[in-house]
Amino acid sequence: MHVPVRPATTEPHGRPAGTRLPGPAQRSSPQAGERLRPLTRRQIEDRFAELGNLYAQTSGGGPRAWNVARGAFLRRLAADVRRPGFGLLIAETTVLTGCAYGYPVPGGDPPGVRGLERYLTGSVLPVAASGRLFLVSGIVVPARVRREHHDRAWNLARRLQARLLAEHDAVLGVTLVDRADGATVRALRSWGWRYAEGDTLQSSVLGPYGVLVLGP
Repeated sequence: MHVPVRPATTEPHGRPAGTRLPGPAQRSSPQAGERLRPLTRRQIEDRFAELGNLYAQTSGGGPRAWNVARGAFLRRLAADVRRPGFGLLIAETTVLTGCAYGYPVPGGDPPGVRGLERYLTGSVLPVAASGRLFLVSGIVVPARVRREHHDRAWNLARRLQARLLAEHDAVLGVTLVDRADGATVRALRSWGWRYAEGDTLQSSVLGPYGVLVLGP
């Protein structure tokens, strides 16, 4: 499972000129114009290069690092797109500004969780068995989304993840994170994700990943 959050190194969108902005508590979303919409598989194919560019631009590093990150991302995305129920949601203004994607965990007996059962905890397995658990493979947003207003409902990452789960009628979202990737864990936690068990990020006895969940 790859890291779901990639911070940007540049800020392409400036604050529009106008009257004095209200305080943070009253302020509207600085990206209120960003429209969220799902892409079909054909549309994903048509915008594959654009999605790769978005990931590269938000991954940090120089051109060589961008190329490596872009290629790895597109390979993972190509594999995920083939999964039953896969969904990808984009945010855009006149340009692509973010995306979130994933797929439902198959229902039925817990062993049918496509190899994920070794990571899923006791509190998550019943939701998986009900067929209403959604694995969020990735959330790709600019750095400003992680730095600013992360507790607001209109934060772009929060909007993307909430809409993605709602569109797939999921009771619970789940994602796997590398326990050593503190930046990703902090970002997800700031957007409402919580540890699946207890108040610490536990690792599986079979791997380095821990589980975060999102939902009621």
